[in-house]
Amino acid sequence: MVCRRVEDLKSFIVMDVLERAQEMERAGESVIHLEVGEPDFDTPEAIKEAAIAAIRRGETHYTHSLGTKMLREAIIASYAENYGVRHLEPDQVLVTSGTSPAFLVAMGTLIDCGEEVILSDPHYACHPSFVRFVEGIPRTIPVSEEDGFQYRPEAIRAALTPRTKAILINSPANPTGNLLSEQRMSEIADMGRWVLSDEIYHGLVYEGKAHSMLEFTDRCIVFNGFSKRYAMTGWRLGYLIVPKELIRPMQKLLQNFFISANSMSQAAGYAALTDPGVKKDIRRMCDVYNERRQFMIRRLKEMGFGITVEPTGAFYVFANAKPFSGDSFAFAFELLEKARVGVTPGVDFGPNGEGYIRFSYANSMENIAEGLNRIETYLKRRS
Repeated sequence: MVCRRVEDLKSFIVMDVLERAQEMERAGESVIHLEVGEPDFDTPEAIKEAAIAAIRRGETHYTHSLGTKMLREAIIASYAENYGVRHLEPDQVLVTSGTSPAFLVAMGTLIDCGEEVILSDPHYACHPSFVRFVEGIPRTIPVSEEDGFQYRPEAIRAALTPRTKAILINSPANPTGNLLSEQRMSEIADMGRWVLSDEIYHGLVYEGKAHSMLEFTDRCIVFNGFSKRYAMTGWRLGYLIVPKELIRPMQKLLQNFFISANSMSQAAGYAALTDPGVKKDIRRMCDVYNERRQFMIRRLKEMGFGITVEPTGAFYVFANAKPFSGDSFAFAFELLEKARVGVTPGVDFGPNGEGYIRFSYANSMENIAEGLNRIETYLKRRS
């Protein structure tokens, strides 16, 4: 018998879409992938060379459970440079094998059975799963397209209960690509609860500025990593930044369940943060993403999708598809089967995401243009 914690987990629908698309491709169909949130760029050369050099130096063993000090020092230096956060110490950084294990460590340390974590709706599909797995309760706050899918602080205050342990924010956000304003982050920081700040899409911002929750409060846990900004999804390298009183409790979880993050990946992460050539590579990636973003927004609007507040971060457009269908799950699979384009149904990201479709522009301009043309042709024929 499978335990209840696993039985209660929901599938990650975007993976269902991807796996069906791959079945179609194996059968000889041409499918354009606008569903997957993974950079299409290769990892910059300097990062790869750093990992190879680490292997040749024999750095193929366990590291300190918190991560190499060299990498942790580079992470706090990056937060000082990018956000003016200058009070961190290396031991406040806990390096993990990707950001998902970081969430398990944080939730396992902070959340007791029956305690609540506030999430936006829509939200990243896996966020509530982390809460439920440690027998916490996700409490969702609907956010609206008209408000740029930002939290309203007054709505959070109205939802607070004695059981509310934490508020989770994600800016820039998956699936919406929108940023949380500085003012709203400040108000959330003052609510007397732990703030869990998912900052994995920092560095992928095309208008405005992303702020770290560490600019507003020390009573927070920051989640970040190398997968998105540095095109390092397969390297599985993330990290937590935590207050001093949480270092040892979280370290015990890392020691027991993960031992340490991959040693070669940590060498690569250090190069990502410190090599001047990598910074140039990232700027070029961002320029390309921005070009794709602007193109996709324009084309989706021309086709009749609704985008009230244009996304300015990450690599997603969360478009209102209600003119075409109120069932985003059925509509996404319809576009896959009929137009041969993979997209993600909004309902994957919470009940308030129903009626929306997430389009990813982490693909070449050529493929994005072809995919949107296929959808437009199909929708004209369908109507």
